[in-house]
Amino acid sequence: MLKLYYAPRTRAVRIVWLLEELGLPYVLERVEFAPPARAFFAQRTPLGKLPTLEDGDVVMCESGAIAEYILERYGDGRLAPPRDSAKRAAFLQWLHFAESTAFPPLGIITWLSRYRDDSSQHETLLADARARAVAGFGFLERALGQNTWLLGDEFSAADVMMGFTLAAARLLGVLEDPPFTALSAYLARLQARPAFQRTLAIG
Repeated sequence: MLKLYYAPRTRAVRIVWLLEELGLPYVLERVEFAPPARAFFAQRTPLGKLPTLEDGDVVMCESGAIAEYILERYGDGRLAPPRDSAKRAAFLQWLHFAESTAFPPLGIITWLSRYRDDSSQHETLLADARARAVAGFGFLERALGQNTWLLGDEFSAADVMMGFTLAAARLLGVLEDPPFTALSAYLARLQARPAFQRTLAIG
């Protein structure tokens, strides 16, 4: 059975949410999050990171890679367009955009404002990170348009990946100025999903 190392408000939320959407059985190994103020790979997991997934002899981290692994091995065609689908390219783009483009500036904001005590000395860097975050979410806002989900009417694992990123952006106040109307409505739809509510109830 899949075993997931988990702490609230970490990227492990993405994987719990994905597993809940797919209705797959899993074991949750709760760990206390270790703020990375002094050391990386400090989490109490086999790889020192959150999330970490164990599946028999397979042990892996990185939420996007874990999501792809679960979909390929256990998804049975759900939450991802088939390889020959016209939507496959967009699916892969948004699946990875969530972490590789949209999240890095949020990581800088979090690092400087929550894990260090000298954020006042890095106001220029914080402003630059916020500006880059706003630019990334502006790109996403325009692409989303009036669509219900990133692939139009089809909910996918890319929405799960993006949902965590958007929730983090909201907590950091990045979605407030300018107001991202489409993204705010999209995030509300994501958070209303029963699988997300079950994930939220886990803590």
